[in-house]
Amino acid sequence: MLPAFSEELRPTLAGIEKRYNSITTLELDFEQTYRGGIGLQPKRTETGRLYLRKPGRMRWNYAKPDGKFFLSDSKFFYFYSPSTAQVEKTKLKDADDLRVPLAFLLGKLDFNRDFDQFEYSKTADGLNVKAQPKNLEKSPYKEVIFVVDDQFAIRKLTVTGQDSSIMDFRFKNELRNKPQTADIYEMKLPPGAQLVEAIR
Repeated sequence: MLPAFSEELRPTLAGIEKRYNSITTLELDFEQTYRGGIGLQPKRTETGRLYLRKPGRMRWNYAKPDGKFFLSDSKFFYFYSPSTAQVEKTKLKDADDLRVPLAFLLGKLDFNRDFDQFEYSKTADGLNVKAQPKNLEKSPYKEVIFVVDDQFAIRKLTVTGQDSSIMDFRFKNELRNKPQTADIYEMKLPPGAQLVEAIR
């Protein structure tokens, strides 16, 4: 185990922070694989395009399954699945979705503030950095693993939930600081869908 910002790991963490703190917008393709914990749903894989805009905006547009989205407008999270015909609205502070660990990219990335108990190893895919959230008891996840290339880009993210479910994200075709229109992050109710506010 390494304390936050050990001298050996410091250059890598500083490189990741510099890369992502210098952007205002980010777009990339994602492949998302979910594996449920004991007694939960089996593995499934979904794909799409992820859009980020600082401060606080994020949109996951799914191609598989088509029409699904997960959106942050900087005040609320909205989740829509065509299979339910409902848009679930949740306050940012109440969200427990495993996509939330990526939300740290929407502000100022600070590993020392947000994470603890670092471990790392080198693999064929890049450098693996494993960490726990700083506030483990209140976090929806208990562990996150970043796979980082030699340009300090996050190519894979693995998030382990408190229920031991695992969400893997793989990223490619990254575009940094591309101009975006504001309506990407506007919540527009899909035809026939019902807006439901989550109760926490």
